[in-house]
Amino acid sequence: MKLGSPNFRTRLGRGGAVALGVAAVASSSLLLAACSSASPSSAALDKGCQSVSAVLSDGPDPTADPVGYAEAQILPLGQEHTGDQTLQSAVERLDDAYRQLYSTDGGKAAATAVDKASNDLNALCPGAAP
Repeated sequence: MKLGSPNFRTRLGRGGAVALGVAAVASSSLLLAACSSASPSSAALDKGCQSVSAVLSDGPDPTADPVGYAEAQILPLGQEHTGDQTLQSAVERLDDAYRQLYSTDGGKAAATAVDKASNDLNALCPGAAP
């Protein structure tokens, strides 16, 4: 039995056919909305993660010289602008934490702030922050 055939309409009834049509349109709309909204954000996040990872891979060894590493990251991170707002906020928090670490010459509270900001960034971009 074909979808447009008279027997199909009779067996399904007018209400059933309308409900079937509405359900098909609604599910198609949801799929299109999900695809269109996920792709740009995902692409922006991927691009941002690559850029941030490249920035953070430069500089002295972060374990041997945490304050020197923080100093080396301040300018590049401050210039980093991503298309993903959540990632941008994480980059700014890490930049602020590195500024604190540098200005306090490795203070304990600043080191804790760096650890938290690094973990937040790594949640978005695994392995980006040391």
